[in-house]
Amino acid sequence: MSLDVGRLAALRDVHTRSISPENFGGAKGGGGRATEGTGAACAAGLGQGWKVSPSVDVEARSVFELASIDEPGRITHIWLTTHRDNWRSLVLRAYWDGEDAPAIEVPLGDFFCNGWGTFAQVSSAMIAANPHGGFNSYWPMPFQKSARLTVENLADQTATVYYQITYETNTDVAGSGYLHAQYRRSNPLPSKETHPILTGVDGKGHYVGTYMAWGVNSPGWWGEGEIKFYLDGDLEEGFPTICGTGTEDYFGGAWNFDVPGRGYTEYSTPYLGMPQVLKPDGLYRSQQRFGMYRWHVADPIHFHENLTVDIQALGWKAGHRYRLLQDDISSVALFYLDRPTANRPEFPSAEDLEVAGEPMEPMS
Repeated sequence: MSLDVGRLAALRDVHTRSISPENFGGAKGGGGRATEGTGAACAAGLGQGWKVSPSVDVEARSVFELASIDEPGRITHIWLTTHRDNWRSLVLRAYWDGEDAPAIEVPLGDFFCNGWGTFAQVSSAMIAANPHGGFNSYWPMPFQKSARLTVENLADQTATVYYQITYETNTDVAGSGYLHAQYRRSNPLPSKETHPILTGVDGKGHYVGTYMAWGVNSPGWWGEGEIKFYLDGDLEEGFPTICGTGTEDYFGGAWNFDVPGRGYTEYSTPYLGMPQVLKPDGLYRSQQRFGMYRWHVADPIHFHENLTVDIQALGWKAGHRYRLLQDDISSVALFYLDRPTANRPEFPSAEDLEVAGEPMEPMS
């Protein structure tokens, strides 16, 4: 999965194409031909070719097709932006090889490591989120026959979306797995239960990434819980092959993410980070919230039959004993699989996805 810089200079017979509102089909020579679009009035007097169609309006409660590719290929980069109010109400989906079920089904903000509707700079190798909501994905997305990407607007208002999807054709994708991304939310996590990150995926593949938006619902430290990977029949015995040592350990931090004198400290590195720490404001925003990612790019977790992943939510209580927590936990699991569809959870409703926005003034 890591970039082989040494091969960057190698000449290849691939074709680079790009789909955007200026070239919906990605055709060679098809860009900049629009005469109608969201920028038509702005380009009045300039004519065709002058930024006539830079974005699309996705109507309320509707699905918009971002891209449709009808030949083998590989998506190499996605850039997208929309207002932050849409980051949990727009759902990104990807369908491979004509399947009816999506392999990727994730709220837009969570896919780009911004699950709380508040911007966080992410400077990782696979996902970059830049001011103020310039979302970039470098996850390779190969497909054997076709690809279709959509965005669904679950809100009651129109959402304006700018995007560009770059891909390659005439490239060798034989032996490649399909990228899957699944979202789950526990709000709150039921007592004495673990948060399910990935459940009962069958097939051969490798797990490559986790994003978590963690909202703390009680005072004290919250990240003592272990993450567990149940590989190839482990779940039948009840014990995982891979067991972490703590939440902050899994995301590459230590000692409560606490730099003395600074408290919780954000960081963003190529393969792991905690780029977001939302602190209470003393009034309506009463709980702490965190955003964390861990990309298994240099160290993918391989499985050959099936995979289940979960994480505990533990803090501390008197007597130096663990406290079971009931926090608000959202997660995105990313993995490559030898098939274009997989067992996936029922997607939450718009209400169940909701993140509290700006507080309203109380009634007198």
